[in-house]
Amino acid sequence: MNNASAAPRRRLTPGALATAAIVAAIYVAVFVSEQFIPPTSMLFTVLKKGATYALVAVSMNLLNGFTGLFSLGQAGFMLIGAYTYAVLTIPVAQRAVVYQYYDGGAIQFALPVLPAILLAGLAAAFFAFLIGLPVLRLKSDYLAIATLGFAEIMRSIFQWDKLGTITNGSNMLRLFPTFNDFNIRNADGEVVVYLSTFIPFLIAGVCIAAIVMLIHSTYGRAFIAIRDDEVAAEAMGINLARHKQLAFCISSFFAGVGGAMLAMYMNSVQAKSFTSAMTYEILLIVVIGGIGSVTGSCISSFLFVACSEWWLRFLDQKQVIGGWEVPLLRNGFRLVVFSIIIMIVVLFFRRGIMGDRELWDLFNEPRHRKAKEGGR
Repeated sequence: MNNASAAPRRRLTPGALATAAIVAAIYVAVFVSEQFIPPTSMLFTVLKKGATYALVAVSMNLLNGFTGLFSLGQAGFMLIGAYTYAVLTIPVAQRAVVYQYYDGGAIQFALPVLPAILLAGLAAAFFAFLIGLPVLRLKSDYLAIATLGFAEIMRSIFQWDKLGTITNGSNMLRLFPTFNDFNIRNADGEVVVYLSTFIPFLIAGVCIAAIVMLIHSTYGRAFIAIRDDEVAAEAMGINLARHKQLAFCISSFFAGVGGAMLAMYMNSVQAKSFTSAMTYEILLIVVIGGIGSVTGSCISSFLFVACSEWWLRFLDQKQVIGGWEVPLLRNGFRLVVFSIIIMIVVLFFRRGIMGDRELWDLFNEPRHRKAKEGGR
């Protein structure tokens, strides 16, 4: 074989190696801390929900940031994924308890966790394909309104009593496998290895890695070309309808997986929890992290959950210092402070925390800067 004609090998950049090392260190830290810190710590609540929101935010960023399609249907696809997972994994012996108003429900079998998670994503992708045929003809705000309407319709349908034998109507689905079931126990039932936080990190990490590889593939470059200029992309031979549909379905697939993860985090599923406010939270995470940055979505997800669920909780309670009661601190004040923090972040980081850069870009920039200075 002629070496000159062989395709050049891609070398791992210092940024890629540094990023891989940081990610590996994070996973090791999560695993080790879970073994030594009490499982009731708020740290693990933030990590579990943060990992779930990170996956959903990255899936939304694939559509909004990399393809340029403004969709607000993420809560609807998460709802489909959560219900698909819950319905398929409730043990047969427990179905009479869960579906007590519907004679044990219509489905009388249970699947393992991993196939159920995959089917949750596929179910969301299937619905995305169906609604994508008409709504992807729309653009900008009209597409956002159409997808938002889809999410609200799905929430109403899943609470419909006529479908109660499957969805349990407006009642709660529970008793399905959760993150706590991944812990390794001995014969006496005592936990010997905690994995309830490491597993959601692992699931989210694998899915986000798949999205990153997609973005750097020919399909990903086609998505970015559509975002930048649809006319130029079509002139280059890119099938706009097919690639938009593909991006929509892939994004919805991972949103469905995120919905299954959210069900495992909450230990129960009820349609009324998947409101439009959940979609706005995900959109806010994407904007704060940086539209077009996977790293930004991941970082902002954990910061968002930590601030809203943990760090600012003390603001909802009365605080007395030396006999003096701190004014304004009462239930709900946390949300006021949180909103002010978001406004400050948006004002000073108008393109988000990371802009359109990734973590590995930060390590590669000094090398590129030196190369430019050396070439002068």
